[in-house]
Amino acid sequence: MGEPWSGSTDEQLLEATASGEEEAFVEIYRRYHERVYRFAYHMTGFAAAAEDVTHTSFASLLKSPRRFRPGRAGLGTYLCAAARNQNLKRLRQARHEVLYAKPAADARAEDPLQSLLAEELAHAVRDAVLRLAPLHREVVILFELEGLDLASVAEIVGADVGTVKVRLHRARMKLRQWLESYVTSGARATSFDRRR
Repeated sequence: MGEPWSGSTDEQLLEATASGEEEAFVEIYRRYHERVYRFAYHMTGFAAAAEDVTHTSFASLLKSPRRFRPGRAGLGTYLCAAARNQNLKRLRQARHEVLYAKPAADARAEDPLQSLLAEELAHAVRDAVLRLAPLHREVVILFELEGLDLASVAEIVGADVGTVKVRLHRARMKLRQWLESYVTSGARATSFDRRR
């Protein structure tokens, strides 16, 4: 027996949530929590901060589910935009960029040297992404890591597609500059240049 709301559209879930159906909201949370958390984590660099941003974004939706306007953007895009706004609010309050925490250790690889090199590259990429200005960081995360199209990224960040392209180009140039030693030494680089 499946979940009672699993086959419902986002609009049906939001309407049911607005009517007090708790399980409908649980289904929205189940559908979008991982995506929103992953975006928040890449933006903040801290698991605790990402959880806080994610929680606040969903709590805001629960408080006013009818604020979402179907047709303009998908619910996942709307929630990522809410997470973005929460993160910018945190940055304004803190008045400085958040440094990243050590990522969780990966499972043991068969080849310890390859595992070490991959971990070193992952740390370098993570450092480089977190060094980007927030407006550049968010487009890299949404486009490259989350795989969203340019129109969805533009919707989330509240800019036109042309502006997103410019920010993405500038972010890629910075990342290329900062990660040049890894690229030229033959380390396997990320796919920042493969997707246009």
